[in-house]
Amino acid sequence: MDIILVSTADWDNPYWTNKQHMAVQFAALGHRVFYVESQGLRAPTATAKDLKRIWKRLKRGLRSPKNVYDNIWVWSPLNIPMHGNPLIRRLNKLLLQSGIRLWCTLKGIRPQVLWTYSPMTTEFYDLDRFKLCVYHAVDDVKTQPGVPREAIEKAESVLSREADLIFVTAPNLYNLHKPLNKETHYFSNVADYRHFNQALREDLDIPEDIALIPGPRIGFVGAISSYKLDFEMIKTIAERRPQWSFVFVGEIGEGDPLDDSSALEGVKNLHFLGGKSYTSLPAYLKAMDVVLLPNKINEYTRSMFPMKFFEYLSSGRPVVSTELPALSEYTSVAAFCKTTDEFEGAIDAALQGNVADLEERLAIAREQTYEIRTQKMMAHVDAALAGSV
Repeated sequence: MDIILVSTADWDNPYWTNKQHMAVQFAALGHRVFYVESQGLRAPTATAKDLKRIWKRLKRGLRSPKNVYDNIWVWSPLNIPMHGNPLIRRLNKLLLQSGIRLWCTLKGIRPQVLWTYSPMTTEFYDLDRFKLCVYHAVDDVKTQPGVPREAIEKAESVLSREADLIFVTAPNLYNLHKPLNKETHYFSNVADYRHFNQALREDLDIPEDIALIPGPRIGFVGAISSYKLDFEMIKTIAERRPQWSFVFVGEIGEGDPLDDSSALEGVKNLHFLGGKSYTSLPAYLKAMDVVLLPNKINEYTRSMFPMKFFEYLSSGRPVVSTELPALSEYTSVAAFCKTTDEFEGAIDAALQGNVADLEERLAIAREQTYEIRTQKMMAHVDAALAGSV
């Protein structure tokens, strides 16, 4: 079958999320995928990062969809990223639907399934054009900074009721959508086990930039944003433990260009290496002695299941995390902390080797793969399609 996948992430983002991985899974099963890149739920700012992104999108929006994998075409729609305005939403819907009809016709794609990650879907797509609409809710998007919260909340409520299936990645998201749609199913985030398990290979070379940083290295891989990470806790522990090197791989302010990272400035043992390619991440993880999920507990993170949790486990690194609600069942394989003192103590214990057995950690990660989860999801999809015939 042919699938339109409505993403909230661009295909070439170096940190792949559910959107890219699921497209690859569908393609491997023989389904053709028309991948619609992010329409920019957050209004752009005048920052250099946003201006660069706008220029990039304008250039890509004038091109035909790109065939990036067997069975996967990626299209960057032109739209006005001011979705809080109903008139602009209507204009964007016209641009989007016209583009999809044109390119799907030219590429010979006949979409039967709409698989969406955008809570604004019903504002831009007519669901009755498809045999099946699946909403894959992986975040509480309305709680992100800079987005039109009221418009998203209203549109998502409509989508939750009208979707044929809803898959959620965190218990809080299940509690949000289940009262609106009985076909809501919980499948946690997973990881590419084979890719990140390469960190245990003896012949894998450690990149020079991290190799030059003295150990022990306490690491984090991902978006470095103040609405997700507890900058004050990180700074406090780094100042208390100058003999530890804290290494961050990722872009500062990803998803929030107005992000204030000044709290992390001036601490000598905090090292920021910038964004790295997806293929190089196992090598960076190999260089880390302990890996962190130093998240704040707030409205956004209460509904978050961090993909990097199973990526970390797959790499064999000991994991220290704040007490994120979605991870509560994994206390046997990671350390979860409520306070700064607990977090510091857990890092210290991990450096001393007081962690769960490596094979126990890897066994949990091996169970949480995209292949296994996709099989379970597609069983629901097949049943729903059979019921619609």
